[in-house]
Amino acid sequence: MANNNLPLSGIKIIDFTHVQAGPACTQLLAWFGADVIKVERPGAGDVTRSQLRDIPDADALYFTMLNSNKRSLTLDTKTAEGKEVLEKLIKQSDVMVENFGPGALDRMGFTWEYIQKLNPGMILASVKGFSEGHHYEDLKVYENVAQCAGGAASTTGWWKGGNTEPTISAAALGDSNTGMHLAIGILTAIIGRQKSGKGQKVAVSMQDAVLNLCRVKMRDQQRLERVGYLEEYPQYPHESFGDTVPRGGNAGGGGQPGWILKCKGWETDPNAYIYFTIQGHAWEPICDALGKPEWKTDPNYTTPRARQPHIMDIFRTIEEFISDKTKFEAVDIFRKFDIPCAPVLSMKELLRDESLRMSGSIVEVPHKVRGSYYTVGSPIKFSDMKPEVTASPLLGEHTDEVLVELGYSADQIKAMHSKKAV
Repeated sequence: MANNNLPLSGIKIIDFTHVQAGPACTQLLAWFGADVIKVERPGAGDVTRSQLRDIPDADALYFTMLNSNKRSLTLDTKTAEGKEVLEKLIKQSDVMVENFGPGALDRMGFTWEYIQKLNPGMILASVKGFSEGHHYEDLKVYENVAQCAGGAASTTGWWKGGNTEPTISAAALGDSNTGMHLAIGILTAIIGRQKSGKGQKVAVSMQDAVLNLCRVKMRDQQRLERVGYLEEYPQYPHESFGDTVPRGGNAGGGGQPGWILKCKGWETDPNAYIYFTIQGHAWEPICDALGKPEWKTDPNYTTPRARQPHIMDIFRTIEEFISDKTKFEAVDIFRKFDIPCAPVLSMKELLRDESLRMSGSIVEVPHKVRGSYYTVGSPIKFSDMKPEVTASPLLGEHTDEVLVELGYSADQIKAMHSKKAV
């Protein structure tokens, strides 16, 4: 249930989404105070309730970590009673969010024109695989499909050696990233409605959301076509470039050379590494940290352009320096010199990170069935509020509550249950 003291209090959202992209969007809005009513199929619900379960007969973490702070209404929109409930809900809500396949809402009888007739101020927000009118508009899209279609996979991975295939990121660039973009679109449409009094459709395609995060690679493609090389990539200047942005391994990609370097224990710990970045203004501090004062005046090292032909040799020297240090010891040394770097943190380390727990980035949530579990909290921090993360709803937990709010009597609710409309 929404917290009346939060900024989005008073905004009612019909959540017709499932799996990850849509639920990530609506969960964020629920954290900030919106009343998000998750509409689910009676007896089944969101498919992620049962996917990858770790506790039999309890909602899976896949579901609980994407649906906190919401209410669950079970509804069969194929029945006359279910359609009536949805009509009433539309009339009393501000936003409907959906990630159905193309035409699904129309087949339910809820075209955009009909939704507008019921509620002219309604904002209909949609997650799509590809944008409307795209030649792949009817193609079903999941996380890794979106990463490939949006350009991320073609620019990730290694350009030579034993494995040169395009590589998928473990980060949800296609799903949760799309949800974050859609949340921005919804909030923008709400502000627009305050000025115009009218609702509108808002859509984000997964391809577009991934592409938006790959804009520096689009930048590089245009630079490559103009000059024929990319001097900040590890291929320069010893290797030739083709006609498309290559995979760059662990290179920084932003104009500041960076690489992942081994630390003490890397032979047995797959995460005993740090990421080290060589920024131009940090070159002299790097020399001081490594005990290499001669590099400050050596013409082979004094400028970024001069260093690039020797960049892998520089990284090897740094790696030798930290070979007897843990990743945490290495970072503690370099941060004293204001050198950009970080340890490679595993999911196990992040889950137990006290700083993340103190900031609310990792939170413990009690659940009626599965007990307490940890989840990711709000990544957005505010000076005047701290969003509280509450448990995801059980399937249909709030059905009767929502129906009462819509004006149904106890007898009417009982009849709908008997017909399995809710």
